[in-house]
Amino acid sequence: ERIEARAQYAREEGAEAGTESEEKGPLKLAIVGRPKVGKSSLFNRLLGEERALTSPEAGTTRDAVIAKWKAGERDILLHDTAGLRKKARIAGHTLEELSVDSTLEAIRFAECVVIVIDATMPFEKQDLTIADLIAREGRAVVFAVNKWDLVENRGGKISELREKLDRLLPQVWGAPLIAVSARTGEGLDRLLPAIEEADRAWNLRVSTAQLNRFLEDALQRHPPPAVSGRRVRVRYMTQVKARPPTFALFGNQLDALPEHYLRYLTNELREAFALKGIPMRFVLRTSKNPFADNR
Repeated sequence: ERIEARAQYAREEGAEAGTESEEKGPLKLAIVGRPKVGKSSLFNRLLGEERALTSPEAGTTRDAVIAKWKAGERDILLHDTAGLRKKARIAGHTLEELSVDSTLEAIRFAECVVIVIDATMPFEKQDLTIADLIAREGRAVVFAVNKWDLVENRGGKISELREKLDRLLPQVWGAPLIAVSARTGEGLDRLLPAIEEADRAWNLRVSTAQLNRFLEDALQRHPPPAVSGRRVRVRYMTQVKARPPTFALFGNQLDALPEHYLRYLTNELREAFALKGIPMRFVLRTSKNPFADNR
């Protein structure tokens, strides 16, 4: 009931462009991941042709490959890159260093990033590092759990991975987690819709009226903590940009808002406006309501 009530924010006021996405050109998509997780095999399976060099050996995709791809009605620029390698393992290998640079460049160029995870060895330290980089760069993210055909006991496996993902990477809480097999094609029919939904959320703009109704409800359910005996007051909220969604909060003593309270608002926004897995930004402005003098 609680989720349904919060979802109401996202359904109201269609006439006033309550929630809308910015005009989009081709979707810029990057496929990244650590070595030997099947990035290039997934790239080739999506395109239906051999465009990237593939091999069982780590690091055989030597440079970024960019392909134009039309998926349904949507044009996509698809990037495939070499896996990010630990610096100690690539020291002195110029081609590998260039490939890592290319991966970082692709993440920054992309709008949505598919991070490929090995289903038989999920969420290694390097996976978490890459995912954190994607979040810090503010890109939409989708997790493709590859080699699903090698998983024998699948019962409850996705739920287990979901719990682990949300616990280890709260900055992308709720991000799409799609089980796929680049070898057999299993699950690929679910990957593109997840990418499109992540892109929609990344481009989302929410009306100020909706945001402030949301804020009022969130504050009533969980008020900000007091600081030195004085309660922090959040008076007003507006969205200042999309890609990724960035929100300005107005009030007093906002610089004293603890990190856990901003996480609370972030998770409430994700539930209310279908922004799961999308990195968000807050701009804190200690100020009165900017429209108060215009009444």
